Amino acid sequence: MDRDGTLSDEIGYIRNPGMYKPFEWTGPAIRRINDSGMKAILITNQSGIARGYITEDTLNEIHGVIHTELARHSARLDAIYFCPHLPDAGCDCRKPLPGMLLRAQREHGIDLANSFMIGDRYLDVGTAHHAGAKSILVLTGDGKSEVEKHKTAPYQPHFIAKDLLHAVEAILGGEVT
Repeated sequence: MDRDGTLSDEIGYIRNPGMYKPFEWTGPAIRRINDSGMKAILITNQSGIARGYITEDTLNEIHGVIHTELARHSARLDAIYFCPHLPDAGCDCRKPLPGMLLRAQREHGIDLANSFMIGDRYLDVGTAHHAGAKSILVLTGDGKSEVEKHKTAPYQPHFIAKDLLHAVEAILGGEVT
């Protein structure tokens, strides 16, 4: 799943851990994933590193906020993958390219055809498509404006959810196939 706009509000470049505020449903949603036996893996573009806005150490501190919040709900992420590169860097890890999902597949034995990419932007939808996974667009973060803006995009989400918890419930309830 994506980070900003999906697990937390989309506020632009987060420059310190105090700025990062997960949504109230993030912990319960991740706990449901954990309880189901599925992997909960974060996939996020973080070009703020290449831009000099934050260091990798600061990013790890920000992700510490996620870990602390999830622990309050007895939940956990199985992995976090991030792309620190600029959009024009030519790497294969920056979404919508599938590099981070392919790495997660290798390192965690994931069947991407039976996996879900949850995010608030169409680049998350494209990432899922390029990796052969199913996509769920959440209406938090940039989701609402993205739906309107990309009505005719070549890759459409398999499901649109109100938020991360709704997305997880739809997956576990068999609504997304």
